[in-house]
Amino acid sequence: MAEDLDPSIAAILAEAERAHRDSEVAVDVAKMEPLPDTQTSGYAGHSSKTIHEVDLSVRQFGPPGKLVNDMPSSVFDDPQYYKTALSGENESAQRVHTQLSKYLTCQDPKDRSVYRQNIISAYWELLRGMAVKTGNLQLPMPKRMLIRFGILLPSLFKPEHKEFFSKIIFENLTNEPILYMDEWFKEILSGRMGVSVTDEPASARKIIKDPTEAQLAEQTRLMQLQSKNSGKLQSAENMLTMKEHEREMLEIELKRLIDDICEHQPCFGMEPHTAPYTEAQKHNFSLITEKLRGLSRNDKELSKNFKEFEEAKGVYDSVQNKLDAGPEIIEANTGELKTEFDTVRQMAKMTVGRQGNQFPIFTREFFHCTENGTGTRENVLEVMRWIESLDPGAFCRIHKSVPNRIVPYVLLVPTYGDRGFCWQPFDRYNLVTSRARIAVPMYPRDLRIAVLTAVADLRWQVAKEKASYYWMEEGLTGQYYQYIDRQKLKGDLKQFFIEDYILWMTKESNGVQRLDKEVRGIFWRNMPFPNELKQELRKRSLVYDELCIKDNNRAMSDGY
Repeated sequence: MAEDLDPSIAAILAEAERAHRDSEVAVDVAKMEPLPDTQTSGYAGHSSKTIHEVDLSVRQFGPPGKLVNDMPSSVFDDPQYYKTALSGENESAQRVHTQLSKYLTCQDPKDRSVYRQNIISAYWELLRGMAVKTGNLQLPMPKRMLIRFGILLPSLFKPEHKEFFSKIIFENLTNEPILYMDEWFKEILSGRMGVSVTDEPASARKIIKDPTEAQLAEQTRLMQLQSKNSGKLQSAENMLTMKEHEREMLEIELKRLIDDICEHQPCFGMEPHTAPYTEAQKHNFSLITEKLRGLSRNDKELSKNFKEFEEAKGVYDSVQNKLDAGPEIIEANTGELKTEFDTVRQMAKMTVGRQGNQFPIFTREFFHCTENGTGTRENVLEVMRWIESLDPGAFCRIHKSVPNRIVPYVLLVPTYGDRGFCWQPFDRYNLVTSRARIAVPMYPRDLRIAVLTAVADLRWQVAKEKASYYWMEEGLTGQYYQYIDRQKLKGDLKQFFIEDYILWMTKESNGVQRLDKEVRGIFWRNMPFPNELKQELRKRSLVYDELCIKDNNRAMSDGY
């Protein structure tokens, strides 16, 4: 690799080494001037609060937008990029610099392997110190790009890679909860996001000024109660809105029917008398009666929903008032960020796997993605849009027989992994409307498969939690478990499901039969394709036509 490097790398490394030896050059980050033309102001002016608010009325992703900017940024053209990225990070930066210098100039494969392993541990220690600075709006762009994309040395780009990464949209213009690593840490640090679930007990979310032990415990309890009740409040409001919309539709139809029967045709030759009701108008009498019965049922349900909403809102407001009247909260708990950092590092390892490439720094030696196959925010959103078009219930969670569409938080990890996964299906204190958390590697061999594995994992965990103690007997997980058990297959049950889900989405959706007949039936019933696709598939094969016929039979027998 050393022969393939840009000639300027030696000069950059030498300059960086001198900078680290000279304490006067290692300037404090806060005193650095912002880099010109690097869109730093985009972070300051953009608020991501809305991505944490789940809007249950939204049924699909917004229209596709630009995948990249028209004009490239000059951030990677800065000759001081490498020095700026490492400056002010103390011993961890020096260690990364030393190991990277040896790695890039070494010719012995065995020594390179040793330096490569040393870089991995040194790099993550470097990021540990940088993560607490992500909340700083004046954080230089090279540091942000290092955390976000793993880009430490622009000379490791190929020219086409450099142009592509320079055009990646830095701001979250999608308004979807898809976050790069620096944004993820920033949201945790600000308190807008809670830490990801771990086996360790959760710590207090905020540091309280001069708290007593009782005050700290009470404040923590109230925060947990507020998080739990916010889901109930949102669900109750969603149900109330649905019933109000149903009432509005019934009233519109009722008015139309009444207006129709109130129109009388003139009797020619017998004016001003009008004709009796027509047969169609008489038929409307029974329809009006049905609409009135529907309105009566709707009113009972709406009254119940309104009462539930009123109670939930009262509890929420009461808890909020207690929080407002409590001790002053003065700063975010950086201890939480340290916990989250360890979690994110574990996520990064899981996207790669035990036998995968753990190298954390971007280099053309390992980057082989196409522009559309790179895990940028916009590309991942396009894959998620495609998944939802085939599996409309992929991001839905059932509550009181009503599907709530809740798009998960997506963490984009700059690794050379190939598999995404679901870290948690929902927040422990809000099972109704909290977002799940999935991780997706940014530099996989196949981005579509990487996102599919994450969504399949999410699908499995949500179905398993829904079935609770009966997950081996009921629902999607129960039916699939019983199939695997009958086949006497040994191995990871969830992994079998993920692999079958990938076939379901990539092959069966195109009419290519790759699944076992029983698995196809389980997926057809529990994760159905849209009706339009079903009708298209039934034209291609008798297999799908038979499944559609069974759907019709179930629909006709429903309620009997």
